Amino acid sequence: MLKTTQEIPLIKLEINDDNDITNEVYSDESLTDLKEIEFEMIAPVDFTDKRKVEIYKGINEIDERLAVIKQKVEELNTEIDNLTCHADGLDYTIAVASGIIAGAIDILYVGDFSLERGKEWSNDKVNNFVKDLAKKKGYEGDDLKGAIRYLERYGTPSDSVTAEFGGGLQHHLRDFAHHPTPVGLIFSLLTQFTSMSYGTNTLGDFQVVPVKNKSFIGKNFPEKIIFGLVYWFLHMASDMAGSSNNPGKGTGLPGPILSLVKELSSLPIFKNSKTIQELRVNISKLFNGTLLAKRDENGKIMRDSNGKLLTERFDLRAEMGVAHEIGRQAIPVVVNEALVRGFYFLRRLIQQLKEKDSIKDIEWKKTLPFKNRTIVRMMTIASGTFTAIDLADAGIQAVIKSGGFNPATLGNFILRVNFVGVGRFAIAVSSDLTMGIKKSKKENERMRLRGEGLQLLNAKVFYKEADMWIVAESTNKAIEEVYGMMEKAAEEFVDAWGEIRGGSEKRRKYIEKIKEKDSDFSKELLDLINWG
Repeated sequence: MLKTTQEIPLIKLEINDDNDITNEVYSDESLTDLKEIEFEMIAPVDFTDKRKVEIYKGINEIDERLAVIKQKVEELNTEIDNLTCHADGLDYTIAVASGIIAGAIDILYVGDFSLERGKEWSNDKVNNFVKDLAKKKGYEGDDLKGAIRYLERYGTPSDSVTAEFGGGLQHHLRDFAHHPTPVGLIFSLLTQFTSMSYGTNTLGDFQVVPVKNKSFIGKNFPEKIIFGLVYWFLHMASDMAGSSNNPGKGTGLPGPILSLVKELSSLPIFKNSKTIQELRVNISKLFNGTLLAKRDENGKIMRDSNGKLLTERFDLRAEMGVAHEIGRQAIPVVVNEALVRGFYFLRRLIQQLKEKDSIKDIEWKKTLPFKNRTIVRMMTIASGTFTAIDLADAGIQAVIKSGGFNPATLGNFILRVNFVGVGRFAIAVSSDLTMGIKKSKKENERMRLRGEGLQLLNAKVFYKEADMWIVAESTNKAIEEVYGMMEKAAEEFVDAWGEIRGGSEKRRKYIEKIKEKDSDFSKELLDLINWG
């Protein structure tokens, strides 16, 4: 096995025995970025043997697939680690403590959900907004009634068909141009170009009615835009605070939520739906105040000391009041969130500072209190603790306020529950369970990939064994060829030796004849044959 260290721009080749072969392109090694790469030396392949070629291709395909599997497994390991809860005892302790603190804030500050308190707040905001807007348009007084009367001169053509849309108590709900929403603006502009008013009839079905008074219909394109946009906005401002005859009270305008529900319920696809028909009726009752009105034992609406019906209109000011009360309920939830996430961040940051030599080396992703199982589990515990305290307090306060267990207890309990906290707890539990399911799926996928990798390794072993048998077969053939060559050489040696001996015998016979004639010469010749 060899190791290479690739540098930019310096390249080195390192051998395992610590000997270095250096090819320096640039002498400044401080500018190099080292990346160690390991590779396996592969024996040369005999491409004339088709079997060897097939084995070589098979092993290469397996190695490529194993590399892909390794990368996927590493990615899965990272995801599984992120989906694993690494919280310890201190994390859980802080989560519980944070939930207790948030619960205390909810008990001592938030208290009951009060629509009356919310409407009081929203009335003040709306009244001040109307007066400030009137002053910006030239109103010089300081009372709400005068401000509303001043803004009422910015009329709208839809007011001329009030009766067609249910009269004074309902036309702001049924006439879509009186909805303080983008849809209301669209219908206001549409009225300018069509001289028609759009909304619903008493049954809640969509209807189109011709405008009777066209004094607020523009005569040209710029006027239509001014009447449809600017005048519409100023008219909405005058209506949201009631009327000049009943400032601060009155019917007002429907809020965005009620407007949206009313608009959707008028779609033709819901025309024959009994459920939607009941919804239309309840929307009207909610807007005129009879749905939430205080009733006696017989179900009749109660009256105050002045004989006025105790109705509770749910208009724009009521929606603003609900939003205000929900905002109050959100305070302990936000505090709980901030405490837990803040602790998580600070603790992980301190751990990183201890582990790293420099701030530049900090892995900020590991410090962020988002999108990991640990912070989700901590928030589940913190929000669960808060919700448990909130529900316990709601139950106790409901029993005390109701004087025991009676029909009013449930209502008082509901008004005391922090539904923002309950919703946050539900989201935390859902997120925790979802991450657990994802982790299980990722682990199963990792097991499948590892199983596939094991099978590929077995296949690689089989390829190696096949290659070994081919090598063994080649070795056996080589040995047989050597034996054949040795046998042939031995035969040739025997033949040559026979020829040599035959020649020697002939020479000896000649020497014997020479000896008879010249003994000294024959002796020298014999020595020459024997010893060269």
